Order: sequence, then structure tokens, then C-alpha cells
Amino acid sequence: MYEPIRTKPVVHRLGGRHSDAHAGGYPHSSRAEALDTQLAGHLAALLTVTDELGLDGAAARIAAQVTRLRGGAEPTRAPRADIAGAAELTALHRRAHDLAGRALVVAASRADTTVAILAAERMDAHAAALASQNLAGSL
Repeated sequence: MYEPIRTKPVVHRLGGRHSDAHAGGYPHSSRAEALDTQLAGHLAALLTVTDELGLDGAAARIAAQVTRLRGGAEPTRAPRADIAGAAELTALHRRAHDLAGRALVVAASRADTTVAILAAERMDAHAAALASQNLAGSL
């Protein structure tokens, strides 16, 4: 019913073990390293939005944590955005709130208390900014 495979297998063995070069093509990392990478990515995205909002103090704290997680490599910083109106400002605060929430989840999984506290503080700050915008818009 099926034709036999006529080519040699792709996986090569060296000394009875799979070689790292052909086992999926990706370097293997530990769960902790994968969480560090994921957390640094979420924080870098949060840093971009924080920079766009012009929140320099918060951005400096986030940048310090990204640098730590990346082994000293400083993140690229975004310039402050020209925010056209309340809708764009609301969208940026919502995006920042969501990113801080993602960072909080990964930080909790990684047991990184410093980043978890920072992420929770950023969530609170953006939630408060959203609440004040909604109150101002309803007046």
C-alpha cells in the first residue's frame, strides 16, 4: 500500500547519539533560559510602549531589567511618540497593560520577584491611566 522510503534518514548519529547539529536544527536550552528569553521579550515590548508614552522613570527601570535578563546587552530604545489624541493614548495604555500582564505571568513562572513587582506596578499605573481617561471622557 505504501512505497518504501528510498532515501537515507535525515538524522545522523555520532557515536550512537544524535548529533546536536541535526537534532531539530535549534540549540537546546533549559526551561529557565527559555523563560528568561520570553520575559526579556515581553519587557522589551513593554519598554517600547513605555518610551512612546514618554514615561522615562518607568522606562529606565524596565530597561535595567531587560539588560539584566539579556546578560548585559542594552535594549534598543524607542523615541517618544507624537500621540494624536485620546484614542491613541488609550490604545497605548491598553497595550502596555497587556504586555505588563504577560511579563507578570512569566516572571511569576520564573520566580523573578523583582520583575513581577515591576510588572504589577506597571499594570496598576496603566489601569489607573485608563480609568482616568474613561472618567474624563464621560464628563
